[in-house]
Amino acid sequence: MHEWESLSHVRWECKYHVVWIPKYRHKVLYGKLRTHVGRLIRELCRQHGVEVLEGHAMSDHVHVVLSIPPKFSVARVVGFVKGKSAVRIHRELLRERRMTGLHFWATGYSVSTVGMDEDRIRKYVREQEQDDQHLEQLDLGLK
Repeated sequence: MHEWESLSHVRWECKYHVVWIPKYRHKVLYGKLRTHVGRLIRELCRQHGVEVLEGHAMSDHVHVVLSIPPKFSVARVVGFVKGKSAVRIHRELLRERRMTGLHFWATGYSVSTVGMDEDRIRKYVREQEQDDQHLEQLDLGLK
């Protein structure tokens, strides 16, 4: 059922559920920016041989399920993706020319190993927006 990857001296299946937020958890990921961020994350992951199995950008956070080769640490991959995407978001979408101080993402992230619950986690990431809308409706007393 599970597909194992292989490198020269190792067979592996290392999958992680990672969540990070924009600085100050501002609700900025919508429209053109939301679409661009998804493509950008996939492109940057591909550069390191990391596969994005699932991904969903909400207005104030990003969920991804990543398959990361054991030669890279989770911290290295997430740091690379957040850092490079912040620079490219500022240059390509926000049209800023500065070379330093281009912050977009908040410091830190949340990560958990997927293990054998991969299908359940991937479903959770796919349906994240529906779950959030349902909770908002309950909070507002609409249901």
